[in-house]
Order: sequence, then structure tokens, then C-alpha cells
Amino acid sequence: MPNERTHTGVWLIGARGSVATTTIAGCAALTAGLHPPTGLLTETPPFAHAHLPALDSLVFGGHDTTDCPLPKRAEALTAAGVLPHGLTPAIHTELTTADRAIRPGGPQPGDTRTDEQLIQRFTADITDFREHHNLTRVVVINLASTEPPPPPHTTRLTPSSLYAAAALRTGSPYINFTPSTGLRTPALAHTATAPGAPPHAGRDGKTGQTLLRSVLAPMLTQRALTVRAWSGTNLLGGGDGAALADPAAAAAKNKGKERVLTDTLGHTPEGVVHIDEVPALGEWKTAWDHIAFDGFLGSRTILQTIWQGCDSALAAPLVLDLARLAARAQEAGLTGPLPQLGFYFKDPDGGPASLHEQFTELLALARRLGETR
Repeated sequence: MPNERTHTGVWLIGARGSVATTTIAGCAALTAGLHPPTGLLTETPPFAHAHLPALDSLVFGGHDTTDCPLPKRAEALTAAGVLPHGLTPAIHTELTTADRAIRPGGPQPGDTRTDEQLIQRFTADITDFREHHNLTRVVVINLASTEPPPPPHTTRLTPSSLYAAAALRTGSPYINFTPSTGLRTPALAHTATAPGAPPHAGRDGKTGQTLLRSVLAPMLTQRALTVRAWSGTNLLGGGDGAALADPAAAAAKNKGKERVLTDTLGHTPEGVVHIDEVPALGEWKTAWDHIAFDGFLGSRTILQTIWQGCDSALAAPLVLDLARLAARAQEAGLTGPLPQLGFYFKDPDGGPASLHEQFTELLALARRLGETR
């Protein structure tokens, strides 16, 4: 246990899921010098003087509704080709330590607790984690499976909003890496934007298909090419595939993908995005886009892209970046929404829409953090 209050807690919602396990394992691997920090933007020169918490100062815990231990989950990810062979035994102690700090999430099926009782329980868990490990602060990051939007006129908060409310009560920076509701509910809006509210950012991490869209759409616009249609298909397995088999959850996911095009192109082109569960793909996904646009004298052009990869490996370095940036932002006195972190999200809390402008804003934040002690 740390002897001084110089450590930062990272409290992961969905702490035994693929993204969380990859994040924890990845941090341990980097800290031990077993792998280079590929994909970790906060380990590049522009962030060297931002006074971010060191990777070896991060302490992990979280909530989850499953009881599969992290070492066993890491073994499954190794078998799936997500984690490199030999890594899990080398970081077994770190995985076990993090697993001991995971608490039962909720609400579980048949759970009779009220929203207030659940928020109190989650708040106590985060507070206990901070005090037990003598942490300076705790950053709460939602990595749970995508949930459907709340039904109209409901009086109950969604699980993601219950966890977000607990983050606010503990004064913890909050990151919503999913398309789920989180802080974006009238019940939490006032508290989240009140003076002195902890820093927060979201929504829905930009890791693959949408990242590519956010590059291609400005390119076409800047060349004065008229986009007529933009369609896409996602094939994925694993827990994310199962969750997004729910049409309501898939619709929440697609909303962010469509927003990137609308904000960048200035209109919503024809076409839809399909998300299809293919269990045989396991932790891997394939995303295909078909773009139709008009060129000079009405010449018609087609651009097709294919993105294949593992979402967990794409997301994990972003999660570590966001944990470090949010913690440092709070230390520097920043409060409320952090639009400067829009670079990481499909549906950010304000700020510019173009990836280039978002990156410029992020670098400006790094400079600001470097100038503030």
C-alpha cells in the first residue's frame, strides 16, 4: 500500500471486462518495461511537461457484476490473441491486487434497492478505495457494456447514471467511455455543471471506425467533394457484440458514429450503420465503410475502407490517457466539462468537431497543465 498520498486511483466500471482487463494488464506491462507505450499519447513529447501522474502511481479498482477473477480473465484474453503470451504470469501480482479492489456492481436482476441506496453503496465503495490506498484522488471511468437509453418518463436512473452520481458525490473526475447515459440525464445535469463540480468528459470512446470517419470526412469536405452516401457495417463478437445485439443499445452506439459525419459534413448523408454480432469473431471486429461522393463535373467516386482489430487493445491506451489527464486537470483546478478531451470521443462535451482541431485543443490543454502547479 502506498505510504504517501501521491498515488491516483482509477476506478473502472466494468472492471473485469475486456477493456478494463487490457487496461490494467497494459499499465502493469508498461510499468515493468515489458512493452513499449505504443498508442499512449500521454507518453509522447508534447505531454512530457504536463505533470501527469506516472503510470506506476496508478492504483486500480472498480465495480463489476461478474465474479471472474482478473488473472483468469487475462488468460482468456491471451487465448483470444488480445494479450501477448507470457504476459499474464509476469503481472499476476498486479492483476490479483487490482481484483481484490473490485466490488459488486448493480443493480443485479431482482435487486430491490432504490436508486439512492445504490448510489450510497457505490459512493461508499469509491470512498473506501481512496482511503484504504491513501490516494490523492480517484478517477471514475465507465467501461461497462453499452446500455439501452432510458425509457421515456422513467423515474429510475440507468446503471451508468448511478455510477456517475457516485463519482459526483465523491468529488471524483468522471469519464464516460461508452455511449450510455452517464451524466447526460436531467437528474444530474445541474450537479455536473455546478461551480466546483469535478472534471468530466465523454461520451463513447473514438477507437476505430469513427476515428477513421473523423479523418476522411474533413478530407472530403476540404477538397469540396460532395458526399452523397455513407454506409457502414460492423461485425463483432465478445461481450460488446452480445450487448449491441440489442437494437436499442446499437442505436445508442450508432448515434455517435452518425454525429461525426453530420458535424463535419454539415449534413447527414444517406446510409446507415449496421452492427451485427458474430460470436465466432470473439474479441475481434471488422468495420467496413462504403462512401459515395461526387467530383468535378459530377463524376461519381466510391471509397471503401476496412478496419480490422481488437477494440480492447485500441481502447486501453485511450483509457490510460484519459485517467491521467482527468486526474491532472482536477489537480490543476479545472472543473466541470472538459471539451479539450473531445479528441477521444465520438460525442464529446462541446468543442470542435474536426479531429485536427480536437488534437490542437488537446495539445493546448497539455501546455496549460504544464504551466500550472
